Amino acid sequence: MHRTYLKIATLTGAITVIMGAFGAHKLKQLVSADLVATYQTGVTYQFYHTLALLAVGILYKRYQNKWMDWAGRLFILGIILFSGSLYLLTALQATKDIGLEGFGIITPVGGVLLVAGWLSFFLAIPSDRKKEYSDS
Repeated sequence: MHRTYLKIATLTGAITVIMGAFGAHKLKQLVSADLVATYQTGVTYQFYHTLALLAVGILYKRYQNKWMDWAGRLFILGIILFSGSLYLLTALQATKDIGLEGFGIITPVGGVLLVAGWLSFFLAIPSDRKKEYSDS
């Protein structure tokens, strides 16, 4: 599973660079400064959690347990829901689409998943060496 987390982290890292470059160079021409800031929040959180997912992938072999697995899964889902919803909201505003404002409710759900990922990551690291190799 660690390779999967590492591969997904590399892909989300590449997507982060693409989304950040678009935000820095083109988005300012399409939407308000407030919406650019919202979009940038999505890019920033995606970047931080790509690094967190990379750490999960690296540490997974050493601390192989259900909490490490949950940390990886929650980071992936959190990135998709949190950052993805901010990108979608920005795209809808830029294209003047209406009727889909309800997508904003997805953002806090994604945020909760990111927090849960961090807490799972915490639980994945045993506090002493005896528990290090258990699967609890």
